[in-house]
Amino acid sequence: MNKSNNVIDLKSRRPNQDKVEGTHSDNTAPVLDMTERRNEMLTHERRKVRRTILSEFIGAHVIIPERGLQKVTIYDISEDGIAFDTDVAGGKFQIGEEVGFRVYLNQQTFFPFVVKVANVRTILEEGVVRHGGMFAKGTINDVALHHFVKFIETVSASLRTDQGDVMVSGLRR
Repeated sequence: MNKSNNVIDLKSRRPNQDKVEGTHSDNTAPVLDMTERRNEMLTHERRKVRRTILSEFIGAHVIIPERGLQKVTIYDISEDGIAFDTDVAGGKFQIGEEVGFRVYLNQQTFFPFVVKVANVRTILEEGVVRHGGMFAKGTINDVALHHFVKFIETVSASLRTDQGDVMVSGLRR
């Protein structure tokens, strides 16, 4: 009696270095190395905390000594830090520099905190310099900053885009 072999030979199905990925001989299906895929995903998602992507959600400015306030766009925010964009023409901050930040809730009311710049990269296709920074710890606004980040995370999870599809009825003119 001939015993059937239930073991699938993966080596024969794995693409060789010489072959172009996706080409296979004798109608065998490709085998993907999930370890490589997993490592790529881990490298891509290296953040320790969840971040919230923002774009023009609220007004934000940085304080530039002897020049005043410069408008910035908050790109994302997490418990530990923030990423923000400045126009390429406006220059960039240096790694390690502490930057005074103001988030405006309306035209006159703001909430200040300090960010220590951890990385800087120019994104030419968007015309911005993206700065990533860590919140300075031990400041008077630590508790408020924590609640602010939680507020942003909670609100952004439920945001919807207004499509003009809701009409108010029963209003008298």
